[in-house]
Amino acid sequence: MVSSEMNSTHIYHERQSRELCALHALNNLFQAKGTYTKPQLDEICTQLSPDDWINPHRSVLGLGNYDVNVIMTALQKKDCEAVWFDKRKDPSCIDTSQIVGFILNVPTDYRIGFITLPLKRRHWISVREIGGRYYNLDSKLDTPQCIGTERDLFNHLRAELQSNDKELFVVVTSEVEKSQSWLKTKSNLSSTDLNSL
Repeated sequence: MVSSEMNSTHIYHERQSRELCALHALNNLFQAKGTYTKPQLDEICTQLSPDDWINPHRSVLGLGNYDVNVIMTALQKKDCEAVWFDKRKDPSCIDTSQIVGFILNVPTDYRIGFITLPLKRRHWISVREIGGRYYNLDSKLDTPQCIGTERDLFNHLRAELQSNDKELFVVVTSEVEKSQSWLKTKSNLSSTDLNSL
């Protein structure tokens, strides 16, 4: 392990390869190599649009760049759901004891070597709790980045969501999604949470 904060906890972290950030985000979220493979995500693309010659759910060349529909379908195969988070709410309304983790969708530059092209792409990043700490498991990082405590997590998410072009998905089990128990009610919000709203 690279950092001292990770010494006592094994953290699975896939690094960026080609346009496969969605694949890496899913495997990093579930903390296991091969939770999903590129052929499995390609098969989901085919299932979502079986009659399209050019599949709208991945890059034209089929190299990855999967859209949110592929991620949502992949999560459903693991009895999970990706719930879009309304940025008008404060992240402290999330009951972290009820979630699997988070997936952020952020803009990213398109580069060839050292040249940045004027094309904007989207990048998928997973964030989750491991060993009592929250980690940014971005596949573009050399190693996982420790965010810290729940309070640190909420501050991190607030900072990320200041940008209008970033989206947050809360990953929960299907049962939790049906009951909406990932969302704190006014009665179970702490005074700190209420001050954040």
